[in-house]
Amino acid sequence: MTSPDETGQSAANLLCKACGLCCSGHLFIWVKLRPAELDPAQALGMQVYRSDPSQRGFNQPCPLWLGQCTIYTSKNYPHACRAYKCKLLKEVIAEKTTLPDSLTAIEQTKNMIRELEPLLPALPNPNFRERLVARIERPQDFAEMQASAAEFGQKAAALLDVYEKIFGVNDLLEKP
Repeated sequence: MTSPDETGQSAANLLCKACGLCCSGHLFIWVKLRPAELDPAQALGMQVYRSDPSQRGFNQPCPLWLGQCTIYTSKNYPHACRAYKCKLLKEVIAEKTTLPDSLTAIEQTKNMIRELEPLLPALPNPNFRERLVARIERPQDFAEMQASAAEFGQKAAALLDVYEKIFGVNDLLEKP
């Protein structure tokens, strides 16, 4: 893995703590939990969905993400969270990308998200990804936002490209 810095943290650990896009609802809509994780997750304050065995988990953004993961070192840290490695993290671990370059890519992505945020519908759902997909897939539902349609289209396409090329997330939109 990556060597620790002067604080004893690996580059991978520093990258994840600086990023959080997989926790904040920017890359994913929900997180799947194992059956044994349902009660501990609920006890931590997550709204856990249990009814469908194939859809047991919690929605993003994670309520325990407060600018960084508040349960990162907890024994109840979900397996899916522990196991997930985005493309950028894999490249840092393999030393194909440096930590400074990765942190720059994350900051650029967050800037793109900040630029898109005001162009998204203000739905009751706080999940950025769901609001982004809704605006892309159903533009007719957002007629009041037509003035920003061209700007939105360019910025959304650029962000989706970054999600795929940098983070390896390419399943935001249903492919026909």
